[in-house]
Amino acid sequence: MKLHSIDCGNMMVDGGALFGVIPKTMWIKKYNCDENNLCNITMRSLLIETDDRKILIDSGTGTKQDDKFFKYHYLNGEGELIKSLKEKGFSAEDITDVVHTHLHFDHCGGTLTKNNKGEIVSAFPNAKLWVSKIQWEWATKPNKREAPAYPQENILPMANTGNLHFIHEEGELFPGFYMLLANGHTRGQIIPVINYHGKKLVYCADLIPTMANVTLSFISAYDLFQLDVMYEKEELLNAAAENDMILFFEHDIQTECCSLQKNEKGIFAKKAISLDEFTKV
Repeated sequence: MKLHSIDCGNMMVDGGALFGVIPKTMWIKKYNCDENNLCNITMRSLLIETDDRKILIDSGTGTKQDDKFFKYHYLNGEGELIKSLKEKGFSAEDITDVVHTHLHFDHCGGTLTKNNKGEIVSAFPNAKLWVSKIQWEWATKPNKREAPAYPQENILPMANTGNLHFIHEEGELFPGFYMLLANGHTRGQIIPVINYHGKKLVYCADLIPTMANVTLSFISAYDLFQLDVMYEKEELLNAAAENDMILFFEHDIQTECCSLQKNEKGIFAKKAISLDEFTKV
């Protein structure tokens, strides 16, 4: 097994939204912002390469939406999904599976693309597209608060590819690829746990979007059910600390991964490391 960090680009989000009720005087010590309180976050996918599979976790925003859609998201950086895959030596046709943690636009937008006829098709023609059944039902009939995060052109055409597959429960999807389900950020979010040569890497998705959010009280305002997030995060952090798991952050532009430490006051980020450092340890 080999692991590859895939850069899908960056976008700006409000610091108050990213860290919820935590005062700026506290979160600014952990994560930078600009003069408008906007934090630059990344969209970092993970590619798991095995002998017979190329499994991609999440796909960023993609590029098929128009400028009006992206107007308030301030996309930036050099990263782009297909470009980043090519830089790692892979083509879109190589991908066998795309696992979506959930279907918010910044996690699944790159899975579908427009062909030269303007038709929306899979960007990965040979890949199975995975999503939890709970999240699919939630995303295709979105509530008013989440609806802007679920452009239906990102979602409904997946069903027309013939490659859409649903995950119904926690468990092992592929050898060494285990999935947890979390329902606080949105219903049916998948949290992948990768067994890499006896070490475990947790793809935190939006349960813990940045290393700053490791602190238990740093709960994002984007989370629909914040108390659920707190319980789910605490449970995951306890398991990770007790089993020496490393956290992989999808949105932290400063930090790819971190280790944890536990003391009488709780669980905290111990050391920031790169994915390369994790794979070499």
